[in-house]
Amino acid sequence: MAWTSRLITVAVLIALMGCFIGAQGNYRRPTRVGVSCCKEVSRARIPLTVKLVGYKQQNALSPCVDAIIFYTEKNKICSDPDARWIPARLRDLKEIVDEDN
Repeated sequence: MAWTSRLITVAVLIALMGCFIGAQGNYRRPTRVGVSCCKEVSRARIPLTVKLVGYKQQNALSPCVDAIIFYTEKNKICSDPDARWIPARLRDLKEIVDEDN
């Protein structure tokens, strides 16, 4: 009887070790620590007096939403890509690629 109890204990320990080692093999470190994106957008028109230096299109991937991000020299403005005034403001702007703001 005692050897059966020991055999079960050893089998359980081996199974637990296998689960632990298997879980470690699937562990992946995150590539980004924080999320810096537009979580909400505005439909309000950006006044022509605001100097825009570029833009970036952001696709929705929770918690981020679909947005056109307009960049000024000091900050960013999250705008609704479906707003009717967007194409006119994009016309003379350069798309910013791989911007980390």
